[in-house]
Amino acid sequence: MENIIIKQVVTESDLIKFIKFPMELYKNNPNFVPPLINDEKDIWNKDENPALLYSQAKQFLAYKNDKIVGRIAVMINNKEAQELGIKKVRFGWIDFIDDEEVSKALINEAIKYAKENQIDKIEGPMGFTNLDKAGMLIFGFDKLATMIGIYNFEYYPKHLEKLGLVKEKEWVEFELQFPDVLPEKIEKFSALIAQKYKLRTLKFNNKKEILPYVEPMFKLLDETYKSLSTYTPISDEQIKSYKEKYFSFIDKDYITCVADENDNLVAFAITMPSYSKALQKANGKLFPFAWWHFLQAGKKNDRANFYLIGIHPEYQRRGVTSMIFKSIQMNLKSKGIKFLETNPELEENKNVQVLWQDYHPVHHKSRRTYSLNIND
Repeated sequence: MENIIIKQVVTESDLIKFIKFPMELYKNNPNFVPPLINDEKDIWNKDENPALLYSQAKQFLAYKNDKIVGRIAVMINNKEAQELGIKKVRFGWIDFIDDEEVSKALINEAIKYAKENQIDKIEGPMGFTNLDKAGMLIFGFDKLATMIGIYNFEYYPKHLEKLGLVKEKEWVEFELQFPDVLPEKIEKFSALIAQKYKLRTLKFNNKKEILPYVEPMFKLLDETYKSLSTYTPISDEQIKSYKEKYFSFIDKDYITCVADENDNLVAFAITMPSYSKALQKANGKLFPFAWWHFLQAGKKNDRANFYLIGIHPEYQRRGVTSMIFKSIQMNLKSKGIKFLETNPELEENKNVQVLWQDYHPVHHKSRRTYSLNIND
């Protein structure tokens, strides 16, 4: 490993190199979707990323013959340790050329960071929180990535496994063919469920009408997923940050909310048009011209992505999804949507996976985090 030099990211120039490395690594790959450079810079800015208020992090670049050949970030989420009693070093933003010496040097940096902080375990790839990208792709390398999923070469997991890292958690993703007409049983069932539980699908005339429901959506996310392993509640600072950062992108026609007779939110789904091809054309920069591709993706697209879905535990497995899908179908059919892709779902989360069973889901991607117990 004498030819591999690891340097910590210190300057803004280093950070730009850190962000741009995968864009160079994947420049000829048709399935890689580059992030927006400014969004990536914000991740490491305490004024923009509330997770940094309770986390610590470092980023590193690997060099070989004066050329960047890999990168990795290491993080400790102190809130996770305090609230769940889980102490681990999270590693993410890991990319490397197909050279085992490089991947070994990067993982050794995560191990070193764990030892410096008296922590016995590393796990990744993942971000600071549950809402960050997580999971190394292990199946579906020939599928176009989404803006919320990590993409990587097929050799990545092989490198980690050779280094002794083992599967920690696994996620599955599905593609659904969007129906031109909902099955009659779904139409009837939707009406029956609405009547039985006194529920209604909310109608929004503009984005301003959605604002009062944004915070309840995040609270409902906590209720939906709190029983899953390692789930940490979303902080008020995070809610404010996501609201400010992403609300301008949201189209009212891509949001579905279901409320009870007292106007309490019991279920919601956020879908968005696929921005993957627009991001490829942007190649990291929204201006001066790439914004046009995003605008067009919102108007003319045959593919949409599920980003978030929340259903209160009391209403899970009660058919509320029939109301959600009816609303989505009505809203998106006119936009020419033919395919829906789910967000990554933990393989253990059968409550979410059962939502798609009536819509001929095709399992087309899998991803996992890998862990290593340092003292084993």
